[in-house]
Amino acid sequence: MQIVQISDLHVGSQFLQEKFDILVNEVNDLNPDVIVITGDLTNEGLMKEYEECKSLLSKFNTKKIITISGNHDYRNTGYLLFKKFFPFETVNELGDDVVLVTVGTARPDRNEGEVGYRQNLWLERTMKKYKDRVKIVAMHHHLIAIPDTGSDQLTVVDAGDVLRTVLDSKVDVVLCGHKHRPWAWNFRSLTVVNAGTATSERVRGFFENTYNILTINDKKVQVDLKIVGGKRLPIDEIVNNYSQFPDE
Repeated sequence: MQIVQISDLHVGSQFLQEKFDILVNEVNDLNPDVIVITGDLTNEGLMKEYEECKSLLSKFNTKKIITISGNHDYRNTGYLLFKKFFPFETVNELGDDVVLVTVGTARPDRNEGEVGYRQNLWLERTMKKYKDRVKIVAMHHHLIAIPDTGSDQLTVVDAGDVLRTVLDSKVDVVLCGHKHRPWAWNFRSLTVVNAGTATSERVRGFFENTYNILTINDKKVQVDLKIVGGKRLPIDEIVNNYSQFPDE
């Protein structure tokens, strides 16, 4: 199974149409089973941005697109529009071996993320129902701080509770967006994968527009980073070869 994770399109004033056109061609050539968009589809949550984004996403050829709201999508009462334009299911059984569950972390008029006690309890009970499957949780806000993203006050405010839940329920992968910086943290059986921005001019740390490709074989997950219009490489290479001062 192949899953493409795209994040932080920011359709609106920060949107790069030329990058999106390349992205569509690349992803359609991959022909993935599923596309997961981990938030900030729009820049200001405006009706015209939602309408444009809906039209743009129709250019992808895939069996299923799963969308998650971000803090930018919730601006200007955009939270009232998200479900209208992008209806979604929280539990997605992707074949017999993979389940992907989405968690809403965006809140109106707040930039930081929150899962909340009830949703966290629901997540734990839901994930424990699925044994002998690859379990993926997708959310917008980053669960763990990421290098090169400045002073971090915008992570999931109840991240400790969520981490305990995903570890206790044996989640394999958590997919996050929000910070526009590709990265991955590995905790033995759990990998927390962060996507860069696919089509926004506001790149950070890794100064390219990127998205992630997950390949699942025999219940093992390989995560590759793909530069829009550029090379594909294992995301672990970005982590293992990281240097804040690359010229030294």
